[in-house]
Amino acid sequence: VFAALAVSLFCFSGCATWITAKVRPVAPNLSGAIVLAQATGLRATMSDAAECSCDQTAPSVSDKAALVAPIPPTAPNVVPEARGTLVASNWSSLPGWNRDNPLDAWQAFLKSCSQLQSQVVWQSVCSLAQSVPMNPNNSTLTKFFEDNFVPYQVFNPDGSNSGTITGYYEPLLYGGRTQTTRYRYPLYKVPEDLIMIELGDVYPELKNKRLRGRMEGNRIVPYLDRGGIENPSQPLKNKELVWVDDPIESFFLHIQGSGRVQFDDGATMRVGYADQNGHPFRSLGRLLIDKGELTLAQTSMQGIKAWARANPYKVSEYLNGNPSYVFFKELPSTLTGPIGTLGVPLTAERSIAVDSRVIPLGSPVYLATTYPNSKKPLNRLMLAQDTGGAINGAVRADFFWGFGDTAGKQAGTMKQSGQMWVLLPKDYSVTTN
Repeated sequence: VFAALAVSLFCFSGCATWITAKVRPVAPNLSGAIVLAQATGLRATMSDAAECSCDQTAPSVSDKAALVAPIPPTAPNVVPEARGTLVASNWSSLPGWNRDNPLDAWQAFLKSCSQLQSQVVWQSVCSLAQSVPMNPNNSTLTKFFEDNFVPYQVFNPDGSNSGTITGYYEPLLYGGRTQTTRYRYPLYKVPEDLIMIELGDVYPELKNKRLRGRMEGNRIVPYLDRGGIENPSQPLKNKELVWVDDPIESFFLHIQGSGRVQFDDGATMRVGYADQNGHPFRSLGRLLIDKGELTLAQTSMQGIKAWARANPYKVSEYLNGNPSYVFFKELPSTLTGPIGTLGVPLTAERSIAVDSRVIPLGSPVYLATTYPNSKKPLNRLMLAQDTGGAINGAVRADFFWGFGDTAGKQAGTMKQSGQMWVLLPKDYSVTTN
């Protein structure tokens, strides 16, 4: 749902509906990425959201034939990099399975079914779920999952079964629909000159992967980076969606991917990810560490915000170290939560962001971890309803804490070790990655 704020080792987690993260390309007959790069001069950088970004070189429009004509592979075949393995387990292996309250996850599961029921393998179990009587008790729901699912433990490529669990949330900002002396930092709508190329139209194996850029004369070039967009010349003037009062909170909203803006009259606007400029995400925390501004222990959300308040003259320089930039849209105020990559509203403390190349999006996931900065067990049934640019790997998840400051405090300090089990229908065909 390249969307989210949490601190992994040096990188904030985010809604994968927007953050672009580089991965090593594989052989052209498997991904097409190398072939496309050779044919066009573009670097394809893939994310969980299956997006790509333009490099500093790009083809002219006259090179259009290279974008549509088949290009024979020239690179040697390479075995795809393993991402993880799902191994059939049993219910007794899930720590605290019988002590969780599955009722809290039930509505979130039904939301997943609203998207999954079009897939044959999910139709039967989702149909059964919709026939469950209203207000089921815990034992009924526990039996439902045990009767219709198989738990698969998630393993990393090296055979380990533990990984990092971070957190994210939906923040509240303060702003107005017009610029004032207080509200002078814009959240931008998608600009008309942002071009998106569907790579799947060239190579079917690249379905849902895209390149972003803009026209400059007769050439496609990378879109403006963060520094270019926030330049005093205001290249995106008149594309403002809303104005807010704090550039630091605005920056972290970009990391979250969604949030709310409260106006002076008490009304609120819910905003969410609309698009992204195509540049890769760079960690502000990592940059501050590299420059000696903060230590690793200080790079929580709270620690970085405190540094920014104490160093106002350095803020722009460091924020621009992350070239990725998010464009927003207004969302219906009636939504029960921000929209994740699956396309359904997220549920506080029951939705997680995962690497969808390992964990099927929409599936129930049993998570065994601990509360932020604590050894207190946090074992519960979750739903894989989002993705994130920093959520790469098999045993890796971002825990959605909900809305507001309390959720933010939990999300900003969460960096725990955990294990994961994916619950899949009994007739689901599992393949390893």
